[in-house]
Amino acid sequence: MPDKAAIRCLKSGDIGGLESLIARYQVKAIRAAYFVIQDEQLAEDIVQDAFLSIYRHIQSFDENRPFEPYLMRSVVNVALNTARQHRKEISLDGKDNVQCLEALLSQAASLDNRVELAELTQTILAAIASLPVRQRAVIVQRYYLDMTEKEMATTLESTPGTVKWLLHAARTRLRDLLSRQRSA
Repeated sequence: MPDKAAIRCLKSGDIGGLESLIARYQVKAIRAAYFVIQDEQLAEDIVQDAFLSIYRHIQSFDENRPFEPYLMRSVVNVALNTARQHRKEISLDGKDNVQCLEALLSQAASLDNRVELAELTQTILAAIASLPVRQRAVIVQRYYLDMTEKEMATTLESTPGTVKWLLHAARTRLRDLLSRQRSA
């Protein structure tokens, strides 16, 4: 069922609309939350909370707006708030994280390439882990969710200039961290 039809069903009280939206977007939303918060159970809870919030406030949702950016904005905002509440830097260097990323990049041709890829993956994950939460969020939104700067500004409830600055700062910091790793 298309998003607009699912939202109309949901507004009329048919829970099937929510089921359709969950089936379509749950996996992507959990991945987005996980990349920001780095805790699988917490990511699932964040997405569940986002869908429940949408369900409770569906009457105020404008059917003419696209649903996916609205959902992803909700998920990323809740993940950012959760990270702030936990007040901790979330590590990306866990064994499960590396295995997940390696699985996504498993097209490496040879065992040597896979070993190099695993080492590179760990290096990149460690560099991303050292970013502040908001910078990590813009990296996820831009390079994982393929969001435009305008969409990111809406998601983060900030100006496009702020998004550009966050992206620039995150890229600069990643570049510095990765160049230090190479020279070490």
